[in-house]
Amino acid sequence: MADIEPGDRPALARRLAAEAVGSMLLAALVIGSGIAAVQLSPGQVGLQLVENAAATAAGLFAIILMVGPVSGAHFNPVVSLVDAVFGGLSWRDAAAYLPAQVAGCVAGAVLANLMFDRSAVSIATHHRASGAHLLAEVVATAGLVLLIFALARSDRAERAPAAVGAYIGAAYWFTSSTSFANPAITVGRMFSDSFAGIAPASAPAFVAVQMVGGAVGYGLVRLFYPPTAAARAQAAQIVLPHADPAATVNGAQSPASRGVS
Repeated sequence: MADIEPGDRPALARRLAAEAVGSMLLAALVIGSGIAAVQLSPGQVGLQLVENAAATAAGLFAIILMVGPVSGAHFNPVVSLVDAVFGGLSWRDAAAYLPAQVAGCVAGAVLANLMFDRSAVSIATHHRASGAHLLAEVVATAGLVLLIFALARSDRAERAPAAVGAYIGAAYWFTSSTSFANPAITVGRMFSDSFAGIAPASAPAFVAVQMVGGAVGYGLVRLFYPPTAAARAQAAQIVLPHADPAATVNGAQSPASRGVS
């Protein structure tokens, strides 16, 4: 993959819009499929989780493809912060990504509620912050960070949409917390008292251990993929390579731009 210089990236406003819309769709996907699962399979919790996980895995794949070439499709403050630590995203841009992601997820929760003819905002009552759930969030978040950055550092970033969707779908089952792994989606899910909701009292602990998981994932990436010149050249490929299609060099499209369809 060609290195993407900051000047080749879409304008920050476009990237923030992409992160906000992508995060909104992600929250609507997670919460809406949870509501639908309960309606379609009443009393069958295992089947409801299958339906919720399958919809989330497939939908996440699609959403990353939709906006990934614009913003990188982070949708997750932990991913953006780790990207900034590695130098793929400036700290200024990372600071701007975070509120866009959180606002998008809150908007997605409201959208999901409205699509299923519920009150626009309903505060979740599902308490989740047990020791087992918090450990599961560390594992889920660390694994997600390791997966994303491992793909970039091994020149396989184009596989991220399928890989991330598959990982999150599987993590619904192998973690007791059903793998939130994302502070923004954790905040968003407080605003829907539904199958996918989380009580506000549980959210701060979830966010805290997700940050711990991000630090663990960062350490694992450095252990398995030590910093090299090639790794630094690939820093801008998280989650998907994102360059401005309008960028030109001497009247022709730049190599970085040609890497984005």
